[in-house]
Parts: sequence; structure tokens; C-alpha cells
Amino acid sequence: LGAGPGDSPQPQPATALPAALALAASWDPVLAQEFGNIAGQEVADRGEDVIEGPGVNIARVPQNGRNFEYFGEDPFLSGVMAVAEVRAIQRQGVIAEVKHFAANNQETNRKTINEIIDERTLREIYLPAFEAAIQQGGAGAVMAAYPSVNGRFCSENTRLLKDILRGDWGFKGFVQSDYTGTTNGVLAARAGLDLAMKPNHYSGEIKLAIADGQVPESAVDKMVEY
Repeated sequence: LGAGPGDSPQPQPATALPAALALAASWDPVLAQEFGNIAGQEVADRGEDVIEGPGVNIARVPQNGRNFEYFGEDPFLSGVMAVAEVRAIQRQGVIAEVKHFAANNQETNRKTINEIIDERTLREIYLPAFEAAIQQGGAGAVMAAYPSVNGRFCSENTRLLKDILRGDWGFKGFVQSDYTGTTNGVLAARAGLDLAMKPNHYSGEIKLAIADGQVPESAVDKMVEY
């Protein structure tokens, strides 16, 4: 883990940092801070503004191939480690993008699965680390996950993006989709997704939606503002 190769035509070297799961096993937020210092500085050194991390999804499926990217099965520990890492990254002038919001706890069918989660479980297991990273860590960005949660894809989920993230937690940063996580630009814009990755549903689709009144122009103004 760490800064990664970047998006330049010529991959740039970066320090291979410990897996987040190993980092969490230390129970030491000072080490998470050091992780953030190094990753943030290396991203800044190559002139980039955002690092797509930390990942704070909870380890619920043992065979999930990406558990190593997360801080384990404890929501409180995950939050403590994420806060330390986020603060350290952003002290380097780089935006930390906490991911994958929310309930992205398995790789199998993650682009199509619908996670049915009651409110208490959502609040006690799947959301606390995100809440801590945002409210205590001040994370500047959030990546919406691929799965559906209670019937709506995360990139188009008003309950998650508007009601909880911006409403309950007062988030003021920007929300980006996972790479191909947007399926409907109109629904995403209404829900509060600011940046849609590939395929780009925010090009011609949103222009038409504004023209016929499906999306208010003020929603686009907010996307740019964030």
C-alpha cells in the first residue's frame, strides 16, 4: 500500500508500505500517522492532489481479496487508525479520499449485489469508521462504493450521500464514484455524487437532464463548488 504508481504514462516509484490490516494489528495510531506522512508526501512530490484512501470497509467476509487494504473487523479501531492516517495525509497538502462508502465488504458480485442492512447495523458496524474519518479526521473526499445498499447503488444513494454523509455528518468535501460505479447520471446528480468516473454519465447526459428539468442547474453548481 501507499502512494502507488500514479496515473502518469511512466509509473513513478513509491514506498511499499505495510498492509492496512497489519497496520491495524499494531493498535498504534502513531504508526498510522507515519503511514499517512509517507504516502501523502510521496503523492505531493509528484504533483498530485488526491490519494484514493484510506479504505475503511469492515472485514466481514474472510475470503475477501481486499481485506488487506482495510483495518480489520473492529469499527472503532478502524476509525481511530483512519483518523490518524487522514490527518497525516492532509497535512502534506493532499486530499484523503476515504473509501468505499459503504458496505463494500466482498469482491464477489460487488458491482451487482444489493446489501440489505438495517439501520442499527449500518450505524454500528459499517459507518462508524467513515464517520470518524470525516468528522474527526476531516477527510476531504469520499469514494462511493459499487454495491447497492437497500435497493440503490451507492453512487446514486440519497440516503447515504445526502441524508447521512452531508446531512448527519456535515461533510463539505466532494464525492467520487468508484471507477465504473455510476449507472445513471440523473439519479447520481440528485443523490449528491460530484464526480462520476467511467463511463462518464455527467457529460451529455446531465446537459440534457438540466435542459428538460430533471436536474436543477444548482446541483451542478454544487458539484463544482465541492
